[in-house]
Amino acid sequence: MRHRHGEFHRLSRIGWLRAAVLGANDGIVSTASLLVGVASAARAEPGDIMIAGVAGLVAGAMSMAAGEYVSVRSQADSEEAELAMESRELQDDPDGEHRELAEIYVRRGLDRELAQRVATELMAHDALEAHARDELGLSVTLAARPLQAAAASAISFASGAILPIIAAGLSSRSLVTPITIGVSLLALGILGAISARMAGAPIGRSVARVLFWGALAMGITAGVGRLFGVAA
Repeated sequence: MRHRHGEFHRLSRIGWLRAAVLGANDGIVSTASLLVGVASAARAEPGDIMIAGVAGLVAGAMSMAAGEYVSVRSQADSEEAELAMESRELQDDPDGEHRELAEIYVRRGLDRELAQRVATELMAHDALEAHARDELGLSVTLAARPLQAAAASAISFASGAILPIIAAGLSSRSLVTPITIGVSLLALGILGAISARMAGAPIGRSVARVLFWGALAMGITAGVGRLFGVAA
């Protein structure tokens, strides 16, 4: 019996995983920081805290989606422009493009005769795809997908932001700050571990990184809220 050689690669996850992790992390940190900052003000009422949290969730999700879409759309536009230019060059000078592709394979270690044959075969199959992949470094797996990235960012931000809001809503006024911080740090630690596991990165380092920056952001915001609350 023949045994199929199966390989598992994580590159197909890069686009949506980056957007989802960034969105969830920002949702937790920014919303928790906002809640803690408002709660640290001496005169803040529970209703004020919840309004701030919900407003932060909606504004943050929309901001993340818009920013991610614009960013990835710009990347997609650049990729499309490069492909259009390459397509024109293939029509205007196919022999020159063949030599260029063959030289790429020579630099990668093939002898010149074999490189010529490989370039001929690949260009006969799909010339633009061969040049996009081997000359420009573009591939279907890593292609920019603006709508996918925007949706992932908005959904993940809202999913992350809802956790500190729930924690604050279920806490008494005197315990809003410590409970919100505790729940948020726990969620950040879990998120860091999951993202590291999916990406094949060291879990401990990823968890420590998100906990440090999350705690720093919430601590600074709490200090600012308390300072301005007393001054007001």
